[in-house]
Amino acid sequence: MNVESFNFNHTKVIAPYVRLVGVTEGKQDRVHKYDIRFCQPNKAHMPMPSLHSLEHMIAELIRNHLDCVLDFSPMGCQTGFYLSVMNHDDYNEILEVLARTLQDVLDATEVPACNELQCGWAASHDLEGAKSIAREMLNHRNEWPQVFADENDPDNWLS
Repeated sequence: MNVESFNFNHTKVIAPYVRLVGVTEGKQDRVHKYDIRFCQPNKAHMPMPSLHSLEHMIAELIRNHLDCVLDFSPMGCQTGFYLSVMNHDDYNEILEVLARTLQDVLDATEVPACNELQCGWAASHDLEGAKSIAREMLNHRNEWPQVFADENDPDNWLS
């Protein structure tokens, strides 16, 4: 299939994790796309108001730590987000920036752009829910690099 995640066996992963999905090369630039998975696929998901607030917060706050962010967007399955960065291939720094940003979420007193002028569904936000999800993700920081229970399992990818 054309979409990378459709070729990925979601039953073999152990969330939370952060994985490089792919690299797209242009004439002079390289875009690195990351799967930042907060919840175990098909077992748990983030409630939409909490996910929505977390998306606003991370999309805004991560740019305070990294100037090459192109996009931070939610997955429709409500289990994680995609982060796209330009000309930055340091995975460990991505993990550090994500940890600092999640700490910023915990310290926040409001959701940025949570109003009808700047948001398409301003009534659907939950600051405390977003903080709870951020806290849980941070509590598992040491697990982020491990995507699969068995990294050598050939069934991690679909045929």
